[in-house]
Amino acid sequence: MSDDTISVKKSTYVKIQIALVVVLVAFAFTGGFFLGGSGKAATTGQVVVQPNQQQPSQQQGQQQQGPAGRVQVSVDDDPVLGDANAKVTIIEFSDFQCPFCKRFFDDTAGQIKTNYIDTGKVKLVYRDFPLSFHQNAEIAAEAANCALEQGKYWEYHDTLFTKGSGDGTGLDAQSLKQYAADLKLDTAKFNQCLDASKYKNEIQKDATDGSNAGVSGTPSFFIGSPQKGYVQLVGAQPYSVFKQAIDQELSA
Repeated sequence: MSDDTISVKKSTYVKIQIALVVVLVAFAFTGGFFLGGSGKAATTGQVVVQPNQQQPSQQQGQQQQGPAGRVQVSVDDDPVLGDANAKVTIIEFSDFQCPFCKRFFDDTAGQIKTNYIDTGKVKLVYRDFPLSFHQNAEIAAEAANCALEQGKYWEYHDTLFTKGSGDGTGLDAQSLKQYAADLKLDTAKFNQCLDASKYKNEIQKDATDGSNAGVSGTPSFFIGSPQKGYVQLVGAQPYSVFKQAIDQELSA
């Protein structure tokens, strides 16, 4: 045996392989859905707090850099929750069928709303990023925009995350129309809007803008302001992570 060769017993090699699999499986359940080169779902819990640390994607070369290298992200004309003059903006790119987006809604969004949005410090802009392998994500996003026409966007948004699931149950066309009825919307107008896919192009524009900003999975957030630019935070992170990022922007 040469001096530069390391010998590993077969039993030890098998144990190493098993350990690697366990680590990968644990890693897969910690953050948010990501699109890999194959278009299949992968997951990450990484928090991007510096622009240069963003997850690589084919679209990152199209990012517009703001002050100090921060990313510039359009809010478009999408729904806003909170004071329009709030110092800090959170732009959320999300998918109504994504289980990690639901986790953020269930565990974290309410605390951000109570402590920052309701107090006038932060406003939230919701932009759609339906993933191609979620069969009901796009129609759910279209339905939410149809509800926006009748002034019930956020009520409908909350209903989708409350009643929908990661396998698409509760997000089919029939369920989406029932939610509109439950919220006492004009169902004839809503159903016509949904059946005509009126907001299909709007949803696709959101997804394109997200990709151009470096989004490759859901949920993805940009925290900052148009004047200073935004830092990116990726995945269904706990409230403490959002609090730290928001407080840094408020104190800047």
